[in-house]
Amino acid sequence: MVNRSMLPTLRPGDRLLLSYRRRPRPGAVVVARLPDGVVAVKRAAERRAGDGGRAGWWLLSDNAAEGSDSRRHGVVADDDVVAVVVMRIWPLWRRRAVPDSTGA
Repeated sequence: MVNRSMLPTLRPGDRLLLSYRRRPRPGAVVVARLPDGVVAVKRAAERRAGDGGRAGWWLLSDNAAEGSDSRRHGVVADDDVVAVVVMRIWPLWRRRAVPDSTGA
């Protein structure tokens, strides 16, 4: 279930098609396990060095006023980015690919 932190891209109740094989890229919408154990849908903003210099993803909410993201939790390890969002499949009238930050 999508929460309000991804408005306007995604809305509560949207159902998503995920790819567990695709590698994230900057701008992609991903499903990630945050350090507090919450599994969330976030935007992969960029690669950054985390604790100990290990590379990971800086994840952001599309709606900065809602939810929590890397501004609170820091860099998310590669292993904790579990899927890339391919498209919205429900509701049918909004069925389409989920745009990356470039609108593609």
